[in-house]
Amino acid sequence: MPGRRAFIAALLLLVGAASAQAGSERATRNFSPGGLTKVSDYIRNEVATGKIPGAILLLQQHGKPVYYETFGVRDVATEISMSADTIFRLYSMSKPVTSVMAMMLIEEGKLSLDDPVANYIPAFADMKVGVEKKAEDGKVSLALEPPAQPVTIKDLLRHTAGLPYGSSGGGAVRELYAAANLFNGDVSNTDFVAKLATLPLAEQPGTLWDYGFATDVLGRVVEIISGKTLLQFEKERLLDPLGMTETAFFVTAPAKFSRIAEPMPNDRNINPTTPVRDVRRPAIWQSGGAGMVGTVGDYARFAQMLLNGGTYDGRRYLKAETIALMASDHVGPETRIARDHGYYPGGSSGFGLGFAVRTSVPPGTSWPLGEYRWDGVGGTFFFIDPEDDLFGIFMAQTPSQRGRIQLALKTLIYQAMGR
Repeated sequence: MPGRRAFIAALLLLVGAASAQAGSERATRNFSPGGLTKVSDYIRNEVATGKIPGAILLLQQHGKPVYYETFGVRDVATEISMSADTIFRLYSMSKPVTSVMAMMLIEEGKLSLDDPVANYIPAFADMKVGVEKKAEDGKVSLALEPPAQPVTIKDLLRHTAGLPYGSSGGGAVRELYAAANLFNGDVSNTDFVAKLATLPLAEQPGTLWDYGFATDVLGRVVEIISGKTLLQFEKERLLDPLGMTETAFFVTAPAKFSRIAEPMPNDRNINPTTPVRDVRRPAIWQSGGAGMVGTVGDYARFAQMLLNGGTYDGRRYLKAETIALMASDHVGPETRIARDHGYYPGGSSGFGLGFAVRTSVPPGTSWPLGEYRWDGVGGTFFFIDPEDDLFGIFMAQTPSQRGRIQLALKTLIYQAMGR
């Protein structure tokens, strides 16, 4: 159970996060002190056994922190204690931010879910679908076929665009993506998308949930429509008004370098060829899919805005119906969209416009339907639970331990609510 000082620190950190409409009207479950003690004990053990340097967990219900605790250190090399101002690599927790920016443009009539991406990035009109063909002698070659339908903005938002991250051994198209080494470059969004468009699509658009670079392309579309860089538009319309002052694409000030959380020395690779980003180095690439850094307090403001139905501190960012659309399943059985072998949302969830969405209750639980969430490959995750008027944010830097920790923590958190 968090101590009084930590709890007060959370209140100060997140002051203003409470919504006037926060769920006093909703009949929701409360946390048991004993259950939250088990949550703390679990994270404390992860630190004590050397699996992670440190972490932060925030649970906020009815607009106020009900649990906030820091654990361990930012970096085992410096031994500086984890604190509220620690800066984390968010990786794919950037995707919901970019998705919100696109939905703002949709609300304004400047963009439509059904628009072909080629309307904004003409090179997409020439992209072909890579199809493996096996000859009579057993040799496999890659044929290029025209798409049956164009890649749309909706495909970018729900990861049905055929733009995978790629991996060696994952088939001919994924080998091409892996060889292109897109993650390790540092170019503008303009140049990144131009390079991506020279590769084939991995499957016909709108047929398979295939996680990858779609949100990076969406970020470029946002730039084209807004006439600004992605960060400029985000700061103008979301980050600055929300008070997300520590959220950016890299850390510019040397005075902040010691605030950056680092993984364990032997846990610094996303995959064998991709190391954890050095966010101290100024970057050109504003990756809408995986580039942002930020603090727990910044992301809490973003999460509370979503939970509030698009408002925060008296200002509206999106309509409630837009948030509801984003948090609805867009890859359900009626769409006939298949799911790749690594379908990260899991069997009890679909996928909306930027988030995984809970569509069935996992066996042995009473987890709420409609909960939506995402995570980052660096070790962070968040979830928003409208039924309980609750959100949670976990911040840590641990590429190798993230999946195991996320499942264990979600289980303990919901057990602490009697779910």
